[in-house]
Amino acid sequence: MQTITAHKVLTNAGIQLNKTLCIEQGVIQNIRDATKEELAEKYAGTLIPGYIDTQVNGGGGILFNHTPTYDALKTMANAHLQFGTTSMLPTLITDNATTMAKAADAVSEAIANNHPNIDGIHYEGPFLSTAKKGVHEESFIRTPHDSELATLCRKDIGKVLLTVAPESVSLSFIKEMVAEGVVVALGHTNASFEKVSDALNAGASGFTHLYNAMSAFTSRAPGAVGAALLFDSAYCGLIVDHHHVHPKSAELAIKVKGKEKLMLVTDAMAHVGSNLNTLAFFNTEIRRSGNKLTTPDGTLAGSCLDMHGAVVNTCKDLGVSLPQASAMASSTPATFMGMQKTLGSIAAGQYANVLLVDDTIKLAKIWVKGRLQ
Repeated sequence: MQTITAHKVLTNAGIQLNKTLCIEQGVIQNIRDATKEELAEKYAGTLIPGYIDTQVNGGGGILFNHTPTYDALKTMANAHLQFGTTSMLPTLITDNATTMAKAADAVSEAIANNHPNIDGIHYEGPFLSTAKKGVHEESFIRTPHDSELATLCRKDIGKVLLTVAPESVSLSFIKEMVAEGVVVALGHTNASFEKVSDALNAGASGFTHLYNAMSAFTSRAPGAVGAALLFDSAYCGLIVDHHHVHPKSAELAIKVKGKEKLMLVTDAMAHVGSNLNTLAFFNTEIRRSGNKLTTPDGTLAGSCLDMHGAVVNTCKDLGVSLPQASAMASSTPATFMGMQKTLGSIAAGQYANVLLVDDTIKLAKIWVKGRLQ
């Protein structure tokens, strides 16, 4: 039996003091009061659940679109693990059908090899709106084809998240995807509030990077943003790097959606965990200036944000408590993707994916399935 003892442990019941996690085969068996011997060697600080990032385009100098292989996934996972991401969905930006299939093959290999940090895949596109394409390559944006549906519905690639624009797919397509176990999110859309509402009622359950690349909320047209905020059932990803979303807009979203429906994402590109400054990207390039990524014309192009940075920004700049920010980075994405039985919290039956942070929220230790990294 392996144990981890800490001064504070963030559990589903809140922060508990002087507790010991008892772990077998990477799974938490129980959480009990620490013995005197354990207290003598306890970790100072707080144990929180490992982060779950549902939007990871790259890391460690690798962009998944450029290198859709298992080796690339291992590099990406290692790059993000150092910042507390213990579970992730590698994300493929809009691309051709061949690359989509190769990405699925890579994730399938990761799942078959029981990679501890890869839990599925996020296809961000290609069924999007050209009017809200962002940096997505317009020539690859299209409507669904049968071969792509077969890729999306594979049963050997873990959890599948698909971002679509509701004006680019039919309601029956959304229903079919949901029936196949695919989690459908809405994004890169210029659709009306009414069309977005229809998509949610058809089974779409989330929004990709709230506020960004979607029809805005205005007085006479609530748009996608209005639907995202108004539908209580809808989950929303949020990029808290202070470039994608104004801090006060982020605060508003958190107040409206709460920690149960608002989840932190990075939208990370290859730059995270590397000293990369310039990245070739389809017919343009992505340049890093400080902690901001743009194309030469100034268009935001993903981020160089890591999940711990997102949590720190949320706590220190938005006035959110550590327990709330932690939930937005762990239990909420786990529930969104249907992984909450084994991931997202510190509780019996959960994988022992645990982080230790000190009183200044500095990341001090990382465990994956009970193994100190």
